[in-house]
Amino acid sequence: MIDLVFTIFCSTSIALIIKLSGTQNEKPIVLLAANYFVASIISLFYIFYFESRFSFEITIFGSFLGLLFVLSFFAFTKAVRFAGTGLATVSSRLSVIVPLIFSIIIFKETPTTNQILGILLALVTIWFFYLSLKNTRNHLHNDKIKYYYLITVLIGIGINDFSMKIFQQGYLEQDKPYFLYTIFFSAFLYSLFYIIVKRITLEKNTIIKGAILGVPNVFSTIFLIGALSQLPAILVFPLTNIGIILLTALLAGIIFKERLNQYGIISLILGLIAIFFLSI
Repeated sequence: MIDLVFTIFCSTSIALIIKLSGTQNEKPIVLLAANYFVASIISLFYIFYFESRFSFEITIFGSFLGLLFVLSFFAFTKAVRFAGTGLATVSSRLSVIVPLIFSIIIFKETPTTNQILGILLALVTIWFFYLSLKNTRNHLHNDKIKYYYLITVLIGIGINDFSMKIFQQGYLEQDKPYFLYTIFFSAFLYSLFYIIVKRITLEKNTIIKGAILGVPNVFSTIFLIGALSQLPAILVFPLTNIGIILLTALLAGIIFKERLNQYGIISLILGLIAIFFLSI
């Protein structure tokens, strides 16, 4: 049970660190680069610990995913900054509908009644995302851009998760450490390349926060795997997703004084219910 608690805390801290950086107008790409560098170093230790093997095919697959990781994580930083920590977290957790839909289409899996209901609720939640942003008092940024960031987060993270499913079905368990290292290290290289081309200034505080961010980013996955080895998935996934959303919304309200309007509250509640049905 302790692994489940640590998973929730690690995932929650990711959104809060990103929010803290956004409030200080720091460069998100620098934050991501430092984050992926630390994550790749940690995952490198796991390669030697589990004696994972090199594979050219996995290198190509992981490098492609690394680019998707950067794009979806960058969208998440923007969503946190412009749409709020609570809605951005709900969007990231609703991404579970993407691998579910792809599994139905590609692997011909049959959805349960609960999953169908969860997908429908998720679509309604996305609509309330838009209503929440449309009726916000902050008009400094275009509402549609905020909405597109939330949708990009949902789709991007969902595709990443589905790619993990493809990996699990096509590769050995011992290949996972090298696969994760390839993803994180290639994501770091993409971020670094962008920084160099755009000649972005490196701020020490941003690098430090990014390095800190890399720790919960890696260990949230490690603790999740540990939780799944101790508890049934039917219990782990609903508790993890719902716990992350509630704790993030609570701490964002306390620390950053974030307040959701009535549509935002409805979208949060519907998102929780949708995730519950999608997970059982």
